[in-house]
Amino acid sequence: MQYLDPDTPRTLILAITGASGIVFARHMLQALHADPRVAHVYLVVSPSALRVLAEEDGLIDKKQAKTFGRNSLTEKLLGHASEKIQLLAHEDIGAPIASGSCPVSAMIVLPCSMGTLAGIAHGLAANLIERAADVTLKERRPLVLCVRETPFNLIHIRNMATVTEAGASVFPVIPTFYNHPQTIDDIARNFVHRVLQHIGLPQPNAFHWGTK
Repeated sequence: MQYLDPDTPRTLILAITGASGIVFARHMLQALHADPRVAHVYLVVSPSALRVLAEEDGLIDKKQAKTFGRNSLTEKLLGHASEKIQLLAHEDIGAPIASGSCPVSAMIVLPCSMGTLAGIAHGLAANLIERAADVTLKERRPLVLCVRETPFNLIHIRNMATVTEAGASVFPVIPTFYNHPQTIDDIARNFVHRVLQHIGLPQPNAFHWGTK
């Protein structure tokens, strides 16, 4: 895996899929928006993620999850607009990130459903998230798949092995408690810090074992 040059502005892809854990995605988006080293974020949200967003965060109505206007989705997740974040349609396989010629530093899928993991593991490229992940792998760029499922069956485990062999990092959504989190937001924030440190974007306020 190629880690990020600390002196080069980053362009990242954040994909949100239909696994439980939208709070983690929201904190990731907030961190990327606030990080001055990140110049641009391509955001892709699956239709299933919209349903989970309605169920877990209540930011959109459950009855409108399938027809929700995506133009306001960034504002819903961030709480405000952001020129740094560009929302791309899940079905738009002709978007810039569908090509290796698009300069992207890394891709994070958070949370990553088992269906998305399977599509990436088998190179299906059936939608923009799967295609962008396929491109990330073939270009030897960092791809972090934050899988969220329990328990894992043998198919899940084999798919995780396949993407690992192809160059991705499987980064399960597992909370830490050594940092003494007081809220769900504390848990999500620390996980996001761990992911960003993994790709070479350490956060200034992150918890480090043995230093606090």
